[in-house]
Amino acid sequence: MTPPRRAVVREVGLRDGLQSIQTVLPTGRKQEWIRDAHAAGQREIEVGSFVPARLLPQLADTADLVAYAKTLPGLVVSVLVPNLRGAESAIAAQADVMLVPLSASHAHSLANLRKTPDEVVAEVARMRAARDAAGSKTLIEGGIGTAFGCTLQGHVPPAEVLRCMQALLDAGADRVSIADTVGYANPAAVAALFEQARALAGDRLCCGHFHDTRGLALANVYAALQTGVDRFDATLAGIGGCPHAPGASGNAASEDLAFMLADMGIDTGIDLQRLLALRHKVAGWLEGESLHGTLWRAGLPKTFADAHAPACN
Repeated sequence: MTPPRRAVVREVGLRDGLQSIQTVLPTGRKQEWIRDAHAAGQREIEVGSFVPARLLPQLADTADLVAYAKTLPGLVVSVLVPNLRGAESAIAAQADVMLVPLSASHAHSLANLRKTPDEVVAEVARMRAARDAAGSKTLIEGGIGTAFGCTLQGHVPPAEVLRCMQALLDAGADRVSIADTVGYANPAAVAALFEQARALAGDRLCCGHFHDTRGLALANVYAALQTGVDRFDATLAGIGGCPHAPGASGNAASEDLAFMLADMGIDTGIDLQRLLALRHKVAGWLEGESLHGTLWRAGLPKTFADAHAPACN
């Protein structure tokens, strides 16, 4: 397929990033992060997760953040929900999207959610029923993790990933996404799996989520682009990771991904200078935490401004 002319960088740093570090950002700073990301042109942000505050105090203010983010024009507000109770909170908060994580690895699923993959599918069916009964417009996205392998289980057959994907759609998920949770993917594997997933799910395959554990996140994004995927999760400064991936270096960095796409001529709507300014601000808030990414070090190349300057009439 021809790569898309436009792509979305969905910022997930406020959830996937902050849940993986020790620093607990005050709600006001999170709101400032959301506001500045929106001003930089980002239009999809995962603001948190509806999980018990005792488990993840970093995300205890998710409902407040949804309410704030919903005041910004054109912003699609996502949250992660691990179970029906979380889904009910997302529906009550009027989040636009609730992402339900499902690990294709049986071992990772039990370690991460204390449920088997099929039990997660059954939970999605209950979420769909609750969503429909409430007359809510919140979309349900089934996110299939450990799709390329698992530190606990090892090999994860592509056929199992596709089985889980079909099961999620049959259970009532509106769309599905694929995640390389522990950084085992390579571009050839990404191209093969996403092509099969596209054949199965069509346009309901909506997003790729790549961790940069072994430095291949952007290469894997490129491979997924070639299959027609036009939405990718990323975190500012590449923060985050997975507790079951020792030595993980975090997610694809939002600023690096936005630059790569823009330099390829793919429109993201993102002002890179503003995004880099936000990265600098957030780096100050997260002093002492492990940050990643490379664009912030070197800056935009001199040729970038000329190549992307508006044409004269």
